[in-house]
Amino acid sequence: MNEVFDVVVVGAGFAGITAARDLTAEGKSVVVLEGRDRIGGRTYTDDKIGRPVELGGAYVHWTQPNLWREMQRHGLELSTPEPIERVHWLADGALHSGTEAEFDALAGPGMEKFVEDAREHFPFPYDVHATDIGEIDLETFADRMKRLDLDPAERDMLDGILSYTVAAPDQQAVAQLLRWAALYFGDWRALWESGAYWRIATGTKSLIEAIAADSSADIRLSTPVSAITNEGEEVVVTTRSGDTIRAKAAVVAVPVNALNTIEFSPALSEGSQRLSDEGHPMRNRKMWVRVKGEIEAFTAYAPLGANPITIAMTEYRLDGDSLIVCFCPDATAIDADDKDAVQEALRAYVPDLEVVDTDGHDWVDDEFSQGTWMMMRPGQLSSAVPDIQKPHGRVYFAGSDIAPTFVGWIEGALESGALAARNVVRDQAAGDPQA
Repeated sequence: MNEVFDVVVVGAGFAGITAARDLTAEGKSVVVLEGRDRIGGRTYTDDKIGRPVELGGAYVHWTQPNLWREMQRHGLELSTPEPIERVHWLADGALHSGTEAEFDALAGPGMEKFVEDAREHFPFPYDVHATDIGEIDLETFADRMKRLDLDPAERDMLDGILSYTVAAPDQQAVAQLLRWAALYFGDWRALWESGAYWRIATGTKSLIEAIAADSSADIRLSTPVSAITNEGEEVVVTTRSGDTIRAKAAVVAVPVNALNTIEFSPALSEGSQRLSDEGHPMRNRKMWVRVKGEIEAFTAYAPLGANPITIAMTEYRLDGDSLIVCFCPDATAIDADDKDAVQEALRAYVPDLEVVDTDGHDWVDDEFSQGTWMMMRPGQLSSAVPDIQKPHGRVYFAGSDIAPTFVGWIEGALESGALAARNVVRDQAAGDPQA
């Protein structure tokens, strides 16, 4: 099969679907090719555990302009978080418990110190080059923890809080977190609220399906792409089944860790190829656990290595039981289907918990993601990511991994997809021979 479109979009996550919607609104003929059997990318609403839950990206906030505009456009509402009654944390070799205020009083000063220079390095976070970030972009989370004057208990508390975004502290650059903090005026509490509390009441599935419904694009599932060739006057996209699609431009909206599944010709530029080769180090796990009874709602933290589950939060009540969302920095450290192992890990925080069921998706072994959300390696934010954000001939890249600002968020995917669509429309309207 040999077909012709104005634009071919590779990937049907939020970035790809947004790009397709915006391009069709401009009168472009668009086909979307998605390797999975569903749209949504690294968001995935599933109800195996007894009610819809998010196996991937979930949290949203009204401070995120693209996300909030889409929610208002489609009449979607937020889900109110379950009030937390208790915080449990492993620190300095012991289990501690207290109120949220008590935990904040102990951990807050250290977190404030951790991000205190956020606005210095990112005074205008929408412009990554507003200052020279070359040096700070080489500092790892491990580097920063070493130079902060923290006692063992305080260090363990910070390690637990940061484990939401840090799986490999010696391989992850601190600059991305500082930039996030700068978006919230250097306030780590506002940042954490925006990224770990509020959800779409009807699930991320309802939002991406609403965006897709606004589009006239031809969306083809279970259609992985094997090669993209820029032939000067057009782009030729080849699927694994051998079909070819020709277009005036291509928008590639796949995770950074999955770029290596596509052969690009000509080869990617140096910075983009480096990003594809290095990928990001987030090989963690998110899982849901149903426990017996309406337990006291809690949040739990542990430093890396102390427990395979370093963050756990009570999020829902269900038919007399409770649903807990768990984050595990090392996906290999615990099997989401092993109820006994999950129960043992959670009982380190709450000794009498009884696990009824579990649910999760293995994003690391998923060939179309090969990891979870993006946390950059040293040097990527200042050089590799800006390179891949530029058009490569007729090929444009998009995705939350390379978003202009909210890297790793649903907001970033929406932002990046919309930007890619604008760039394609602009270049084609200008008669640019590269688009």
